[in-house]
Amino acid sequence: MKLASLRTGNRDGALVVVSSDLSRAVSAASVAATMQAAIDDWTCVRPRLQALSDQLNEGTPPESFALATDMLAAPLPRAYQFLDGSAYPAHMRAVRKARGAAMPSDFETIPLLYQGNSDRFLAAREPIRFREDEALGIDYEAEVVVITDTVPQGTDPEAAREHVILLGLMNDTSLRYIIASEIPRGFGFMQGKPFRTLGPVFVTPDEVGSAWDGRWLAGTFISEVRGAMIGSLDPAEGASFGYHQLIAHAARTRDLSAGSIVGLGALAAPEGDRSRGCGCLAELRAHEQLERGEATTPFLRFGDEIRLEMFDGAGRSIFGAIEQRIERI
Repeated sequence: MKLASLRTGNRDGALVVVSSDLSRAVSAASVAATMQAAIDDWTCVRPRLQALSDQLNEGTPPESFALATDMLAAPLPRAYQFLDGSAYPAHMRAVRKARGAAMPSDFETIPLLYQGNSDRFLAAREPIRFREDEALGIDYEAEVVVITDTVPQGTDPEAAREHVILLGLMNDTSLRYIIASEIPRGFGFMQGKPFRTLGPVFVTPDEVGSAWDGRWLAGTFISEVRGAMIGSLDPAEGASFGYHQLIAHAARTRDLSAGSIVGLGALAAPEGDRSRGCGCLAELRAHEQLERGEATTPFLRFGDEIRLEMFDGAGRSIFGAIEQRIERI
């Protein structure tokens, strides 16, 4: 099942069920007004949403309509919580080595996780706009995220698998030169992580079949910048921790609210494999610095465009594409 939020006059949009091929949609107003409302009552509303999905994919609901990405807000325009990790060692080692920083001594045993802003997520084709100039080191980060139901305090990793109810696509915009000044202060990201964009739709785990194993989502995640391929990565390869482990880590001392969004951080290929590229420009520039003594690929500039999309084993788009332009306000 695929779900999205139509743009409306309110902040949370209107929930719709989307066909598997992303071409059509039907209103879910009779079941739940918004994505968060559906998540809050997931056990009760999921069968009714699934019935709408089945009818839509069979071509039977007369009230369905042709869907275009521009009609959509972010699937969850604002969330109670966003938790992001850094679970791909190849990314961490490269960027830290390039700036002369050591890896955390417990990186392989304890997940890195921080709480980021979640008051507003950009839509898949919404431009990324800045008042300041482009010298901030504007970057994208290709990510797959999961959305949970209520996760009780003390949930272990195995049980955490059952608390993932939806999967999504994300661009985690990063300002690298601001981040470089924030990290040494030891109190987390603030100005360096200004925008997060969600792909057009969320999908339920059963929609992707065996590609989802409760830990990672397998497939091919493509990222393009200025029309050039930067990465063609499989999110199920190269990570030291899975979503189930990050969810359990976050729930060690507290409950997680229904609608919590959890990410593994910027994608990266398995260590030692440079053939598949990178999930962000910071890692690409780090490799250039380490291999050639100079980073030559520029960060994003005003007018640049990015495209992020993930495909299943049959080459079908899972979430639709994030297509954004960097603009000055």
